[in-house]
Amino acid sequence: MIKLLVAVLAIWLYASTSIYDFKVPAIDGQSTIDLSKYKGKNILIVNTASKCGYTKQYADLEKLYEKYSDKLVIIGFPANNFGGQEPGTNAEIKAFCSANYGVKFPMAEKISVKGEDIHPLFQWLTQKSRNGVMDAEIKWNFTKFLVDKNGKLVGVFPSNVDPMSEEITKYLN
Repeated sequence: MIKLLVAVLAIWLYASTSIYDFKVPAIDGQSTIDLSKYKGKNILIVNTASKCGYTKQYADLEKLYEKYSDKLVIIGFPANNFGGQEPGTNAEIKAFCSANYGVKFPMAEKISVKGEDIHPLFQWLTQKSRNGVMDAEIKWNFTKFLVDKNGKLVGVFPSNVDPMSEEITKYLN
């Protein structure tokens, strides 16, 4: 009976964790991205890679960020989980994004978005037992997770969904 109670309590604790409980190191190595400061805004979380066929989406992510900056924040999470397509250091990734795509939206340090060493934020994003909404699988770079202004996961969009598509923007109007 006690084991069952502990298991139920653990599930409740995971499911009650909010997106706003997460703080992640920024790509600059100096600061922290505190997701609680984005309460009241939509948050688009994207696992990124600099040497991927979808890398050009950085440009549309930046356009989306600029167009909806009053109601949306985009946070890029570089990850090397798929095909070794993000081999660079944080400094190299930051320089690449800035020089090639003019990225101004927040970027976190390079993390793992899948597997044994998956970052806790991506555990929350991909596991219904943690986010309370849905299970999701990250199949490749540039998977996009949209969290609404109340902190609820409302959509997961695969790599081939353009950031400026109506599939995403319909949540922002």
